[in-house]
Amino acid sequence: MAEQVIKVERLTKRFGDFTAVDEISFEVNKGEIFGFLGANGAGKTTAMRMLCGLSIPTSGAASVVGFDVYEQTEDIKKNIGYMSQRFSLYEDLTVIENIKFYAGIYGLTKKQIKQKSEELIDRLGLHSETKKLVGALPLGWKQKLAFSVALVHEPKIIFLDEPTGGVDPVTRRQFWEMIYEVSAKGVTVFVTTHYMDEAEYCNRVSIMVDGRIEALDAPRKLKEKFNVSSMDDVFYLLARGAKKAAI
Repeated sequence: MAEQVIKVERLTKRFGDFTAVDEISFEVNKGEIFGFLGANGAGKTTAMRMLCGLSIPTSGAASVVGFDVYEQTEDIKKNIGYMSQRFSLYEDLTVIENIKFYAGIYGLTKKQIKQKSEELIDRLGLHSETKKLVGALPLGWKQKLAFSVALVHEPKIIFLDEPTGGVDPVTRRQFWEMIYEVSAKGVTVFVTTHYMDEAEYCNRVSIMVDGRIEALDAPRKLKEKFNVSSMDDVFYLLARGAKKAAI
């Protein structure tokens, strides 16, 4: 049986009278690429924030790499990587300064920071760019660097919030090759995306509508279930009935 690194049971988040996440339940396995989809306002970002230890649920239960989302939020933060849809590095720092800064935040020793910095620069081929301000890098390279920095402390899970927004198709494909590489090493990838072709790359996909998970399965099985040829069609069939306005 696969090792489950995320367990969610009837997880709920309310803001006053508004229910953003409504009793969702699911599990994510070690090394899985798990797509978390939904239109704007569906509740996926709120759900992700709870799983990352950034927001306390109203009710329900959930654990991430064995840590409780109510009582052990700091432990969760130390054991996950996170890359937001908005570029998450400091553009007024150099490439190497960003790497060392985040490695330090994640608690690596000076020796580990030196080793990890060298490995990361080698892997990305950024030797000539180490002293360049991150703000001067092309968007595609910024995203690749942010992804690599989010993994510098070797987390068991990385959360990616629309990581390829705004980049060209070639860079998107290269980014997904990096995702495949870390998944093959046993790192779990939890990813939100607005690109339905990217949903095809996931092992399993969940689709949220009005705060609830309306479908969850492998892309191939979802297309078979709804008798359509693409994940675009699956998404449209489910999301077109959404009642909540996008926020």
